[in-house]
Amino acid sequence: MKKLLITLCLLANTGFALCAEPVMPYEPKTEAKLEYNQGIDFYKIGQYDRAMASFRQAINIDPNYIDAYYNLGSILEYLKQDEAALAVFKQIIVRKPDDYESVFKAANLSNKLGQIDKAKSYLSLIPPESSMYTRAQQLATTMNTDMQTIKADEAKAAEAAKPKIEQTNGMYNNIASPTGITTDNNGNIYVACFADNMIYKITPDGKRIVYVKDAKINGPIGMVSDDNGNIYVSNYNSNNVVKITPNGVISVLISNVQKPYGVHINGDLLFVSSQGSNSVLRYKL
Repeated sequence: MKKLLITLCLLANTGFALCAEPVMPYEPKTEAKLEYNQGIDFYKIGQYDRAMASFRQAINIDPNYIDAYYNLGSILEYLKQDEAALAVFKQIIVRKPDDYESVFKAANLSNKLGQIDKAKSYLSLIPPESSMYTRAQQLATTMNTDMQTIKADEAKAAEAAKPKIEQTNGMYNNIASPTGITTDNNGNIYVACFADNMIYKITPDGKRIVYVKDAKINGPIGMVSDDNGNIYVSNYNSNNVVKITPNGVISVLISNVQKPYGVHINGDLLFVSSQGSNSVLRYKL
């Protein structure tokens, strides 16, 4: 089924009109489609309240019916019920974050409601390659800024909001035979425990949990993490280096390394010192 989104356009003496725009395929429930089509019929004859009721019923039947949300939000926007319209477009963004037309509408409505910071936050989500980017730039101009500045400011704010390791002298006690240490971009500390064949995770608030205890961890010594949150561990007793993904999946990355010890990352290169062969291994990630 080819989908139809309602774009509400002011027309001289004729109210607003339907515009067709193709979107990604989605097959809503049959009962929801019946309500949706009824809403289109009511819309065409100017019965907006009944149209909105039909779109709401379609959403009740199928909570992921993006077109129904969009049409409901568009009518609310046309009727200048901005807060209600914004709430509807937020529901679309939750379900389909890359629906940049809805993201733009949320930004525009937030701006109308005086929620300037929120409007900028929505605009920052629109990528340059989106067809909505030019309109986003125009809206940014009315807010005495531009998209580049908005994106830079949002990135700084996101970085500042990340949990951080406490920036004072301190001690993490009662960790059995600690060896390698590394951190991630979320302020967590990871500590390898040689004797127990495990890795602890210490959160920014000091909570200590067992991050990994697995047969693939055998005499962990060195640890290092990359920008994607992967952790690399040298297993002294297994003569290998393993990779641990942010989801906790463990795989052997390098085998037959004689007594691997220290590990270091520079760009996309992993360096491993091998005490058993008096050498340093260079491995391209």
